[in-house]
Amino acid sequence: MKKILKKISETAIKQAEFTFTNGQIESAWLGNLPASSDEIKRLEERLDIVLPKDYKLFLSITNGFSTPNENIEPSFEPTDSVGFLKDIDPHLIEIWISNDELLDVAIKLARSIVVGGRNEEQYFLLVPPLSENGDWEYWKFASWIPGADPYEGMENYFINALDFLKSA
Repeated sequence: MKKILKKISETAIKQAEFTFTNGQIESAWLGNLPASSDEIKRLEERLDIVLPKDYKLFLSITNGFSTPNENIEPSFEPTDSVGFLKDIDPHLIEIWISNDELLDVAIKLARSIVVGGRNEEQYFLLVPPLSENGDWEYWKFASWIPGADPYEGMENYFINALDFLKSA
């Protein structure tokens, strides 16, 4: 995953279509310093959940990651800004709950964790499984996306983001 994040950083900076800090340009890196194991553990304790391995790997590479363009892809939050959607944007859940046809999405939104896109046009959400042996879901979620845009995991999302960046 680190190689993909590095390639996203290098490609975005090379294209020079967006504004970057001098530090980002010099390091060719859009991420932050890695999260410590203590920071990851504190996040899990605060959320009272065991996070998926690939997300913890992401945090161990970078504790937050800037997006080249927040209108297209969400920035990923540092551990101290990660939280449940129900606490960050309860109104969004209320909107989805009010539509009986979308109740299954609303139920997942009510359990979801915002790991990216806070204060942006879209979120990146981790949806915890209902059972201990269930699979986590990974969603990009925005008002302009009809429902969730699912991914198979963190690496799959970043591969897609890199492909999109290269095609732009």
